[in-house]
Amino acid sequence: MSKTVLSSAKAEVTIGFDEPFVIIGERINPTGRKMLAAEMKAGDYSRVEADALKQVESGAHMLDVNAGIPLADEAAILAECVKLVQSLTDVPLSIDSSIVEALEAGLSVYEGKPLVNSVTGEEDRLETVLPLVKKYGAAVVAISNDETGISEDPDVRFDIARKIVERAEDYGIPRTDVVVDPLVMPVGAVDKAGASVLHLIRRLREELKVNTTCGASNFSFGLPNRHGLNASFLSMAIGAGMTSAITNPLHHPEMAAIKGANVVMGHDPSCNAWIKACRQWESEPPAAPISNSSASTSKTETDPVVPTAKISRRRMRKLRKTQTG
Repeated sequence: MSKTVLSSAKAEVTIGFDEPFVIIGERINPTGRKMLAAEMKAGDYSRVEADALKQVESGAHMLDVNAGIPLADEAAILAECVKLVQSLTDVPLSIDSSIVEALEAGLSVYEGKPLVNSVTGEEDRLETVLPLVKKYGAAVVAISNDETGISEDPDVRFDIARKIVERAEDYGIPRTDVVVDPLVMPVGAVDKAGASVLHLIRRLREELKVNTTCGASNFSFGLPNRHGLNASFLSMAIGAGMTSAITNPLHHPEMAAIKGANVVMGHDPSCNAWIKACRQWESEPPAAPISNSSASTSKTETDPVVPTAKISRRRMRKLRKTQTG
């Protein structure tokens, strides 16, 4: 069975078919968070510190760290954040950037084996990111799109994922160190988004035998009661074989769905983790209760944009027109 082992200086996390689902905290990301972006750009990392600690306290097994701020020195900021977060917590990190120089800056100061977020099937990304992954002994998120964009056909996305896995092996990176993002499309724009990504997750598990991750909140983009919908999606994705996700561990419905799915999948012996979580939830009110409003669709300081597979409202309108036309 495929196992992707990641580490900090003091702790290990294993993403695997027979392991509990791995939660990668998404909140250290200035995209869509103007206050956080301004503070990070000014060298104020107090909110980064608070987000790191709170996410781990709420159940994150890993943390994604992103410093993508326009007109800022992303490489320097990312390296500083990586060092800061590693000084505060023992969980492994996902080093997240679309800038190769920033990825290397973060990797150069990291202690342990991180997850690099990310590489795509585009030739220039394969040729620049994969050597870095090999050089630093990291694992990598493989996003299943290429120069042609994001295909709505899950089998096309499978072929791109296979290409990335094979190219990684050419660089000496085992497929156990490639975690595929099958690309979760917004179901509000693509009616079959859920069914197609579940089909793809099964193929990735059964045929490529690789671990998977995703930006889970992309599924509910633009719809009301996002947390309830995300929770439903996560439960079914885990049942289909998904092994990790980049998500917000402060959101109670999603966390309850993940913990419950671990029980159903037989990854929580004696239901110990479920019982412990329920006791915690009973003593502390959930940070984000289920709501029937669509207020959570806005980009606020409490709900950052997920770093993988960002979907714009313009893209959603285009997808809807494609379906109806």
